[in-house]
Amino acid sequence: MLEIRDIYKTFNPGTVNEKRALNGVSLTLNDGDFVTVIGGNGAGKSTLLNAVAGVWSVDAGSILIDGQEVTRLPEHKRAKYIGRVFQDPMMGTAATMQIEENLALAARRGESRTLRSGITRGEREKYRELLKILDLGLENRLTTKVGLLSGGQRQALTLLMATLKRPKLLLLDEHTAALDPKTAAKVLETTEKIVSRDQLTTLMITHNMRDAIAHGNRLIMMYDGKIVVDVSGEEKKKLTVEDLLAKFGQASGSDEADDKLLLS
Repeated sequence: MLEIRDIYKTFNPGTVNEKRALNGVSLTLNDGDFVTVIGGNGAGKSTLLNAVAGVWSVDAGSILIDGQEVTRLPEHKRAKYIGRVFQDPMMGTAATMQIEENLALAARRGESRTLRSGITRGEREKYRELLKILDLGLENRLTTKVGLLSGGQRQALTLLMATLKRPKLLLLDEHTAALDPKTAAKVLETTEKIVSRDQLTTLMITHNMRDAIAHGNRLIMMYDGKIVVDVSGEEKKKLTVEDLLAKFGQASGSDEADDKLLLS
């Protein structure tokens, strides 16, 4: 579903601020894979997601989504393949519009513009049923302005909108980092439900090692622009934080555990 072949990305080349953010990254995700991505600040996690989404162009290498070469496609042309949820709960929704209007926009994404206006009774019932999976009572608040929702409610709604049309690839960029622990756990639980229900191929960045271990069927760790750890299946199920830190130390050649990986 996603194939990344030997990609490189350097920011500010030829200057004192030159930074190689991706250093020959290759990664293949099969249909339905739910891959968590862990690593310290500057490891290349967000750059990798942005490269896949088309925010940054890569200097070398190639990216394929569902067998389609997208390496040189601009961000807006890749959007038809991708659903994305950002760290900031304020992104991904229109604050001045109602919940049902936001869902209608997501449902009609990519369709030709028509003169039809408003939301039909059938659509409204569909949105009400979809919102029930969030277990936040939003199905009874369809006409509430999104700007009045809490950060967790907004992020859960954004997740629902991003997956409404079952994208080929779902990108989650630390989508629970700005939430309190209880709300973050709720959003992660909802994420797991939706990804499992729709068998969505998913790449989820997190700073939290316990979350990276608990969710998904595969875990990769990045360091210095490279993938240094890649575990899946039974090996991942048996992982502990201590195991992961040991693997990180071995792969990175460093005895110092990056304290940014120790969030729990």
